[in-house]
Amino acid sequence: MALFSRTPKKETPKVAETTPAVAAPKVAGAKSDVSHVLHSPRITEKASMHMERSAYVFDVAQSANKKQIKDAIFAIYKVKPVKVAIVNIRTKTTRNMRTGQTGVKGGGKKAYVYLNKGETITIA
Repeated sequence: MALFSRTPKKETPKVAETTPAVAAPKVAGAKSDVSHVLHSPRITEKASMHMERSAYVFDVAQSANKKQIKDAIFAIYKVKPVKVAIVNIRTKTTRNMRTGQTGVKGGGKKAYVYLNKGETITIA
């Protein structure tokens, strides 16, 4: 058969699927999958002091907003956050001591997630 044949193809009717697809909760203007939102927990001295007060620090995606972060925390850790605060980390210029060249350390975004008293998240 030629690539551009003049005879029309016969279309077969499509059969509807018998098993319904499992739908994840949809977030307006975002992907339904929350795995792209949280990158990693931020484990620093300051973050460990916040953990004593039920506040946890995470590195998050640059495009993440507070609603997406709340949904991701609930989906992964099964804990409902009371408050989420987002901080932009600025980029910093660095200088190589040996070559003298300057470079840029990439910034990012971090989120402070506050929980109710008594609720905890286990971070390995």
